[in-house]
Amino acid sequence: MDGRFSGSRRLWLVRRLLLGAAVVLLVSVLVFAATQVLPGDPARAVLGHDATPESVAALRAELGLDRPLISQYLAWLGHIVTGDLGQSLVTREPVAALIGDRTINSAVLVVISAAIVVPLSVYVGALAGRRRDRKFDKAMLVVTLGLTALPEAIIALLLVILFSTSVLRLLPGTVLLGPGQNPLGQPAQLVLPVAALVLGVLPYLSRLVRGSVIDVYESEYVRIARLKGVPERVVLRRHVLSNALVPAIQGTALALAYLTGGVVVVEQVFNYPGLGTTLVDAVNNRDFPVIQMVCLVFAACYVIFNLLGDVLTVYVTPRLRTAGQ
Repeated sequence: MDGRFSGSRRLWLVRRLLLGAAVVLLVSVLVFAATQVLPGDPARAVLGHDATPESVAALRAELGLDRPLISQYLAWLGHIVTGDLGQSLVTREPVAALIGDRTINSAVLVVISAAIVVPLSVYVGALAGRRRDRKFDKAMLVVTLGLTALPEAIIALLLVILFSTSVLRLLPGTVLLGPGQNPLGQPAQLVLPVAALVLGVLPYLSRLVRGSVIDVYESEYVRIARLKGVPERVVLRRHVLSNALVPAIQGTALALAYLTGGVVVVEQVFNYPGLGTTLVDAVNNRDFPVIQMVCLVFAACYVIFNLLGDVLTVYVTPRLRTAGQ
């Protein structure tokens, strides 16, 4: 391809990056506004109900909570841009140190779940699409429909009942992970949280791949390939899967974003020390800096996953690649 198309693709990428930054900025405004309408006074939550009005007012002044909201937001945003993520109102330690290990723990959970659910969904969806209306396809639709109807919390609780109580008692139902401890050091504790996330995403992604495979099988070029006597496995590998790849990429990007948000519920059920439990604890304690930063991390992950999905879609689609869109 010539440089003109490469330049247009770079321009498209710059526009997408700027759009992603604008989305994160908008989320920062919404998150900051949402924390301001939470019931309760964070200074009172830190000092306790027995604190005097004078001590509460002094702490509010120390934390800058007595300043106008716009001034508070701009100061908070300015600190984030310079790398200062603020200080926890409850523990008084830097937010970066507080959520550092928790971010790694959640990332481990998401990466392991994605490494399992993406290839599994592609395999199950492709097999169901290839055997449309047969026993496997019908069974897959019934199972995925049932899983779709169950919230992640229910799936997690069912897994605990089946594998951690009197039914089987095979796996730990609670994650016991100390500060700074490597979650991969105790893989048995990760099985149920990962299984809950996988079962939450598998129905959506596998049915998306199934629908894409069915659409490609009904296309004209697949019919022509079959008329030419091309073996079915070659048709599946060269024509069907390659052309069903684009919807799968977009679905995978959404699935990764869903996994990132789903850790909030799953981590709470299994007491997993990640960003999800950190967010819930921060909301309960009215720890505004921690709430705001964790929500921004989730928003940034969502934007990054969608951007990667768009970039890969352009890369694997010749028409979009040559048009530079």
